[in-house]
Parts: sequence; C-alpha cells; structure tokens
Amino acid sequence: MTDGPDGPARGETMPAAALSAEEIGKLLEVEFPQAFYPGCGLTIARVDYASIRVERAFHEDHLRPGGTISGPTMMELADFAMYVAVFSAVGAQPLAVTTNLTINFLRKPNPATLIAEAKLLKVGKRLVVGEVLLYSAGVDEPVAHVTATYSIPVR
Repeated sequence: MTDGPDGPARGETMPAAALSAEEIGKLLEVEFPQAFYPGCGLTIARVDYASIRVERAFHEDHLRPGGTISGPTMMELADFAMYVAVFSAVGAQPLAVTTNLTINFLRKPNPATLIAEAKLLKVGKRLVVGEVLLYSAGVDEPVAHVTATYSIPVR
C-alpha cells in the first residue's frame, strides 16, 4: 500500500486493526493488571489500524500546584496511547517497549478528562514511530504533542 500525506492512495483501504479495543483491553488486563483494570481511569475509546483514541478520567490526584494536570500524568497517557496504537498495527506484542518519548507541553490542561489521539507514522519490523496529541475534554486545542518510538521484539 502506498500512502500519501492524507492516508491511503485512491482506491486503497486501510487494513483492519490487528486487535480490537476489546481484545487490547483483555490483553492489558492479563499482562498489566497493576495498571489496567476496571476503575483505573483509563479507557480505550477507539481502535483503528495505526490510529487510536484513549482517555484518562480526571482525578484530583493528577493535579500539580497551580491546578493543572501534572506532566507525568500526561506522559503516562501518551505512552499508554502509543502502546495501544502499536497493538492496533502489529497485534499482541506485550514485550514491545518505549525506546524514545518526547513531549512538548503546549498549554495548561484543564482539570478534566485527558484525551489522547495517537497515529502511527511508521510501522517497521523492529521499530514503530508515532505521534500523540493530548487534549483536555471539551477543548479543541491540544495541550501537548508527543513523538515516540517503540521497539518490537523479534517474532
């Protein structure tokens, strides 16, 4: 498939996600029960091939002085979003690991649910590169921009 800047070339369709949102959720509950469990505040809202949306419910524990969501909370959500996006493209690879994550904080997030929209830019045999935009619920402008690279174990 030859993708242009706006997605697949004319007449081509995106492949189906390797795993559905439900399948990814079940995998995470088994592999990471300490981080992904009912009531943890993380939600997998949408999964398409190499494009996903996840959310982190607001909790006062996420605030830092000044009434803003903390940087570590935003980085956690961005990394989680990339992990889910990797699964959407390459399937169940729980040993995939973050090799790089760069975050640019763009504006103060509201004390509200955080939304992450992740898109994979390159899916290779060993590395996956993507970007994540983080938003405060109800606000159109992103609060952070993230680029990340994941290493995929040899299959």
